[in-house]
Order: sequence, then structure tokens, then C-alpha cells
Amino acid sequence: MNELQQRAAALRLHGLLAHWPEIAHADWVPQLLDWEEQERSRRSLERRLSDARVGRFKPLADFDWAWPTRCDRQAIEDLMSLSFMADATNVFLVGPNGIGKTMVAQNLAYQALLQGHTVLFITAGKMLGDLAALDGDSALRRRLRQYAAIDLLCLDEVGYLSYSSRHADLLFELTNRRYEHKSTLITTNKSFQEWNEVFPNAACTVSLIDRLTHHSELIVLEGESYRVKESRERAQQQQKRRKPKT
Repeated sequence: MNELQQRAAALRLHGLLAHWPEIAHADWVPQLLDWEEQERSRRSLERRLSDARVGRFKPLADFDWAWPTRCDRQAIEDLMSLSFMADATNVFLVGPNGIGKTMVAQNLAYQALLQGHTVLFITAGKMLGDLAALDGDSALRRRLRQYAAIDLLCLDEVGYLSYSSRHADLLFELTNRRYEHKSTLITTNKSFQEWNEVFPNAACTVSLIDRLTHHSELIVLEGESYRVKESRERAQQQQKRRKPKT
């Protein structure tokens, strides 16, 4: 096969291939293949975006890097290359509420989608609740396989709720399945020393942290909530508009 035939075969355009001797040198063939590849790529991205549940987010270009009192901008921008996914490195974004952890994670998830990876963006509470609610071992194994197969699993808000030993065991099982195969991105407002508060009665917490952090990159953000800052600015603007004119 020449290059055009290979592209047609990859697109499974069997009708075109069946008549290849008749149309091989037609001027419209390269354009047709271009259109088909572009349309399939667009539809694939739309489907993966829908499945990923990334939601609306602020682009990283609009992030106020000067607002956090601690923020390694270079490290975050390096993550956007997605090189950490090549060796299944995990990423932790640690910091208080409203500092921008989720926004950074959403940008990384979107970049991974653009590069053709499968992605799921989900809160820890929703995922663990989903797993814990399944009846029967076969259904649980099937769902664990689905979560384990995702190229980049983004777990948001680890530490905002506390979980039972059952939830901890499920997260440990999923971590084992993804270990050294796929990357997991976690946003949390708790240091690892505080994860006993997240899984207060779990025996596997130390092992869970050990497995998650074995191949990982940790980025800490510190400072006041950006949402509080924006709310304060909006209140000031509204107060100015309400001020009576003299």
C-alpha cells in the first residue's frame, strides 16, 4: 500500500479501497481523506470531552500567578507537557480551598484530551460512592477495570470528606491496579500526615499513601482563597455603584 491507501485503510473506507485502481490518481482523494480524518478527530475529541466530565474552567493563561503566596509556576507549566504520563507518575496538587488546584487539574485534563488520551475528572466522593454502591463482585470488578483503564484519572477534593474503611479499601484496590501503569492526578487540602482524618478507621492508609507517592510529583499552593478575593472585589464594585452621586 502507498501512503494514501494506508490512510484509507486506517479509516476503514472499504468502498474506496475496493475501487482503488479506478480512483488512486484522482485529485479529490487526498482532500477526501483529509476531511474524513479531521471530522473523525473532531468527533473523537467531542466524545472524549463528554466522557471526561472536565466541565467549564478558566484557562491557565488567565491564572493570577502573583496571587498565591507559594506556587511553583515552572513546575505547573512543565506538567502541561504531560511528560509525567510517560512513566505513569502521579501528581498531587496540595493547598487550601479556592487557591486554584481544581483549575490547574482541569487544564491538565484538557491538555491530555487534546493529546488523544482518555481522561476522567471526578470528585473522590463521587467515585468512591459509585464503587461502594455496586452490588456483587462481578459488577465491582467491571467498574474497577473501567477506572483502572483510564489514561489520566483526576480525583478532585480528596480530604473534603471523611470516608469509611470500605472506601479506603476500594481506593487502595484501584491504586494497585493503576500502579506503574497509569497516572492519577489528585487535588487535596490535606497533607499526607492528615490523611488519617480522611480515612479515620482504615488500616490501609499508610500503604495507600506509600503506593500513590512512590512515583509522584508534589506541588504545594499556599495563600488566601482566590474565590474570596473575587467576592470581595465584586462587593467593593457593587458598593461603588450604589454610592449616591453628589
